[in-house]
Amino acid sequence: MGILKFLFITICILWLIKMIARVLLPIAFQKMMTKAQEQANQRYQQQHQQRPDGRVRVDYMPPKDKNLGDQGGDFVDYEEIKNP
Repeated sequence: MGILKFLFITICILWLIKMIARVLLPIAFQKMMTKAQEQANQRYQQQHQQRPDGRVRVDYMPPKDKNLGDQGGDFVDYEEIKNP
């Protein structure tokens, strides 16, 4: 008698979970899709709001050092090797 009661209650609970999932999962999926669409629209609008106007903008210029020393570069010894 106890096993039948357990099985009946288990089947009823699983059936209720199934019915609730049929209602709630589409709603949750719709909310996720709406949120993803809004984020995509925001990114699209941000990209297209900043239109270039043809001018060059410099955000940062490093300070110029007055004492740069020899600007000729490093000298590398070169020795030509001829093949016989």
